[in-house]
Amino acid sequence: MNDENELDSFGKILMEGLRDSSIHYFDRLSQGKWKAPALQTLQTDLKTFNEEQISIVRRALISSIDTGIHDFLFKLQQQDEEGITIVVNGKNLADISDGLHGELFTEDGWYQRFSEYGENQE
Repeated sequence: MNDENELDSFGKILMEGLRDSSIHYFDRLSQGKWKAPALQTLQTDLKTFNEEQISIVRRALISSIDTGIHDFLFKLQQQDEEGITIVVNGKNLADISDGLHGELFTEDGWYQRFSEYGENQE
């Protein structure tokens, strides 16, 4: 496997398992689709919002998720010097990337290639 594949493997997990999963969770929550008793009050509260308000909350959620992912990756890049590393197939991702947080962006970035929702345009 080449370096790009190790980075892409990690990026795909982040996009699908964290970003897309979180957005999908919110979409189902705002539609009242979850059956869990602990979510019923929140779903009922969300039903009081109109479509525009739900859209605003969704955009804020995506922005928050994306900021969290970016900041986490930036911190991982810095922590590599402290001994905290992410290793895929024996390769330290911080060593094979010129900046893990930069892997997210552009038409070749993880958002575009691996997220069902693409890059946030706001």
